[in-house]
Amino acid sequence: MQTHQAKRVEITIEKIMQSRLSDALMKAEVHGFTILPVYGGSGRSGLWDRTGQVGRAEGMVQFICIVREERLDALLTAAFKVVEKHIGVVNITDCEVLRAERF
Repeated sequence: MQTHQAKRVEITIEKIMQSRLSDALMKAEVHGFTILPVYGGSGRSGLWDRTGQVGRAEGMVQFICIVREERLDALLTAAFKVVEKHIGVVNITDCEVLRAERF
């Protein structure tokens, strides 16, 4: 089966920024993404988890976007405007997809 090269971008950000990042991606014409809850992890401040957290303002979410390489710069520019002043991580990996026309 033929596969096609693409870029997978994962953006982990504070949950309170979820709608702002969604809006920024849509304005950049990145219409395909998935949002997942992040239950815990470890970073510069040490271990953390969602135990005992109440409300929308606490916790983290992760956006997963798969785009063609020529769309990567627009995605990163839009995302960085949201992420740069908040807790968050952006990573990019190479991936392959089966249906290139969807990306």
